[in-house]
Amino acid sequence: MSREGERLPEKSPGNGDGVIYPLPLAFHEDVVKNQAAFIETLRQFHSKMRTRFMIPVLGGKELDLHLLYTEVTNRGGLEKVIGDRKWKDVIAAFNFPPTTTSASFVLRKYYISLLHHYEQVYFFRTKGPLVPPAAPVNLPAPVIGKIDGKFDHGYLVTVNLGTATLRGVLYHPMPVSSAAPVERESFLAAGSSPRRRRRRKKGSRWSDPGHPKPNRSAYNFFFKEKHAKLKLLYPHREREFSKMIGESWNKLTEEERLVYQDCGLQDKERYRREMQEYRERLKLLRPADMPERESNAGLMSNEGGEIECDGRGCNVKEGGGSATLALL
Repeated sequence: MSREGERLPEKSPGNGDGVIYPLPLAFHEDVVKNQAAFIETLRQFHSKMRTRFMIPVLGGKELDLHLLYTEVTNRGGLEKVIGDRKWKDVIAAFNFPPTTTSASFVLRKYYISLLHHYEQVYFFRTKGPLVPPAAPVNLPAPVIGKIDGKFDHGYLVTVNLGTATLRGVLYHPMPVSSAAPVERESFLAAGSSPRRRRRRKKGSRWSDPGHPKPNRSAYNFFFKEKHAKLKLLYPHREREFSKMIGESWNKLTEEERLVYQDCGLQDKERYRREMQEYRERLKLLRPADMPERESNAGLMSNEGGEIECDGRGCNVKEGGGSATLALL
């Protein structure tokens, strides 16, 4: 399919797995100008390719695949954006909220799974076998960097690669011990009494400060409001506040409770939205999902140290000691 006197981008097909690209149903210029045409041709493309298609949700909103495709192809396509390190320019067009971390990794993942082959057909006009996505850039050896922070199973690191500064995560999976657990009880001397075990404080030692605040119920909102009033009226009777508030709550009519129930529903929706964003951030920290070192995680503790990486792994030096981690 071509127009007379019009030059379309060309790219030679690569080695596929026997699957052949379908013919395009429109021109690249047409799908860039018309979002509805883009979505329709994209759905039909995945249908012919027999691949799953769904619009992903990012930051509580549907990802604008049309904008993503337009921004990437305006810069020469996926391979050129990766090679020229232009993901930051692509991200700038989306105006993501500050809570959306490692957007470049997320956009690249969705582009490869949903738009890469579509780009080959509609932008490069490729015919024949499938063209695989561009491979991640291999790091030269050795690469020297520093440790920005440390958490339970790895390090947050910064690596200088030429003129670029890359920040990412080095994972150090904890080995599973096959040894039998050591009994904590010891023999007691005659006449002695067993020690009382201390209760562990609730909460994890490495609790995540970025975890969303749990939602509050209608009664929680009522309790907070009444507690503030009672504290002003009866500053020396705080021990009785819970009982007084509970009695007041039981005396409310259904209409009076609706105000607090609406607050509870709004806060529940807030918690659901923030948890969705939080889970998306956690997915970015899994080793299997980290082909490139460009995610920023929450810093749990500051640790000084250095890191040296080559093709076989990374040697981490901190506090007079060292450890070797394999590259993921």
